[in-house]
Amino acid sequence: MSAEVDLQIEGMTCASCAMRIEKKLNRMPGVQATVNYATEKAHVVLPPGVSVDDAIAVVEATGYGAHAPRAATPDDAGPDGDPEFAALRQRLIVSTVLTIPVVLMAMVPFFQFTYWQWASLALAAPVVVWGAAPFHRAAWINLRHGAATMDTLISLGVLAAFLWSLYALFFGGAGAPGMTMAFQLMPQEAGSQPEIYLEVASAVTVFILTGRYLEARAKVRSGEALRALAAMGAKEVSILRDGVEERLPIEDLAVGDIFVVRPGEKIATDGVVVEGASAVDNSLVTGETVPVEVGVGDAVIGATVNAGGRLLIEARQVGTNTQLARISRMVEAAQSGKAPVQRLADRVSAVFVPIVIVLALATLIGWLLAGAGAQSAFTAAVAVLIIACPCALGLATPTALLVGTGRGAQLGILIKGPQILESTRQVDTIVLDKTGTVTTGHMALVDVVAAPGEDADDVLRLAAGLEHASEHPIARAVVVGARERLGDLPDVESFLSSGGRGVQGVVDGHAVLAGRPTWLASEWSVHEPVDLTIIREIHEAAGRSVVAVAIDGRFAGVVVVADVVKAGSAAAIAAFRDLGLAPVLLTGDNARVARSVAHEVGIDDVMADVLPEDKVEAVRTLQMQGRTVAMVGDGVNDAAALAQADLGMAMGTGTDVAIEAADITLVRGDLIAAADAIRLSRRTLRTIKGNLFWAFAYNVAAIPLAMAGLLNPLLAGAAMAFSSVFVVTNSLRLRRFRGLGTA
Repeated sequence: MSAEVDLQIEGMTCASCAMRIEKKLNRMPGVQATVNYATEKAHVVLPPGVSVDDAIAVVEATGYGAHAPRAATPDDAGPDGDPEFAALRQRLIVSTVLTIPVVLMAMVPFFQFTYWQWASLALAAPVVVWGAAPFHRAAWINLRHGAATMDTLISLGVLAAFLWSLYALFFGGAGAPGMTMAFQLMPQEAGSQPEIYLEVASAVTVFILTGRYLEARAKVRSGEALRALAAMGAKEVSILRDGVEERLPIEDLAVGDIFVVRPGEKIATDGVVVEGASAVDNSLVTGETVPVEVGVGDAVIGATVNAGGRLLIEARQVGTNTQLARISRMVEAAQSGKAPVQRLADRVSAVFVPIVIVLALATLIGWLLAGAGAQSAFTAAVAVLIIACPCALGLATPTALLVGTGRGAQLGILIKGPQILESTRQVDTIVLDKTGTVTTGHMALVDVVAAPGEDADDVLRLAAGLEHASEHPIARAVVVGARERLGDLPDVESFLSSGGRGVQGVVDGHAVLAGRPTWLASEWSVHEPVDLTIIREIHEAAGRSVVAVAIDGRFAGVVVVADVVKAGSAAAIAAFRDLGLAPVLLTGDNARVARSVAHEVGIDDVMADVLPEDKVEAVRTLQMQGRTVAMVGDGVNDAAALAQADLGMAMGTGTDVAIEAADITLVRGDLIAAADAIRLSRRTLRTIKGNLFWAFAYNVAAIPLAMAGLLNPLLAGAAMAFSSVFVVTNSLRLRRFRGLGTA
């Protein structure tokens, strides 16, 4: 059986490095590997007989390091404690301090004192040798393995400028006293006296180091979602054992333990309330801004905050099985993968560097054959090497993906893989399961209508007192609604149930009946007034359930319950339409109920009376009509349809089967999150395409300018570094995405 493993890759400096490692791993028999430059991770599927050590050995033979990644922890607060990042920052600072006077002396004649060029050499040499050492080292490693990467271009460009300057100083007359230079936007032949390019060699090194430094900072910032998830969980828990509370590390909590959560404390793990009632702030995990009321029997999520009273909770999931842990794994998996659009960038990066080296040589030879001086030919060739580094191309997709999926996790939107982004662009129809998706999925009290001369609160109080002894879903809805409206309820005596037709008992000394109007009429000769009959029929026409109530032999009123529409469903339907999606309601309920719900939320297209096994066929029928279908559901009976749809979205409040079958999980459980998921996915995809356009357009436009001798190598280095920084900062804009359903 195949095994999947993630490896942390060390030593990658560009997207070409990632491509080389990926190719080497995929050449192993039966191995499937994806290497992500932005996350510095390789996701490897290993067939039987191939071990993790074998994969690590291949990576190391390619010239890089690999090891099992360490899980994100709250201590991963940033890059400051990373020795590699500290070394990069030190290299950048020292190189910058040494380079500034070199650039000033080369560009401003005022600073060109006698023998200034030799002072420039003394300052530039450490920058070229030590400051650019990471590029030279990577280029040498790749050369030994018969490969070329972006570091090869940088190293060649820097060394070429430096070696030309050494030649000019020692053999070309540029070292003579009184030698002067002036900065020009475009390189020009300098006559009989060669110019030196020490400022190019050192400034390009600083520009590239600056770009790498900002990239490293951006990677840390874009990975904040995972660190935030890791920091959410409680560190300690008060476990109740033999009636005594023990404050223990969270690692000591086991399934079945009862633990105490006081107001203001985090809930230690996923569980069920066994004592107490409170409001729980789920915003950290689900994105919901309004605290949710919980009581005995209600499920709670680890890392959420108890905002009200004291709770006793039985642990149901611990460690890596909690919802928070599953969210972290899904986010990591999405960030480590590749969107289909990334494949184009990978293919370009794989052949780009060798092509650029050929173009640089062609530029050098072409200028020489055209009769230009060696200095002009050399300058143009160096500019080609420097301007062509496709770092921005390698960063375009993974940085946007990293930030977009991380932001989604913060909003309670879990995107399973980067390929899902492509699906959201094509979707034009969204199929919505009714129960649990558009509606709450459970009965709730809607209305109480009293007969003439009766008090509605008295009718509800006595009916709920009677129904309290019943386990029927309608009875529970009446009881819950009455408690919310009236508080404590009276007890019932002599309770009897009549086979689903109704119930009877004595409440507060009154003989109370509750059930179908036909049962009251046939069995007890209690007849419904005409005006209440009209009201009942209106409610039933809307798909609601009506309970008739008789008190002491008289018809007292009706209690109305229904599976109510979720608060944000109507707004979500409007948002779908704004996104160009046609909503379709799909349900196994009868057409009358379905059309009532559809009318309430603004859906025109309804598919009712659909059996669970026929939901797949319903989705397939829409697809055969040429539609690209998204499906939102929450139940086991939705799983197959979610898998059949072009884009499946599961409510996080639904079943595990549905969540596994879906492409996107909506942790919040409200429909507006589905609109947010599509908006975020499309925004991320637009960002990726914008990044790729910039990277491609930049190289396509700049390389011909450099080959034509119209680009100074100094400006080429600055432009190349700027392009990478632009792509990263453009991706970071996704962190400001705001969901429609969040504050």
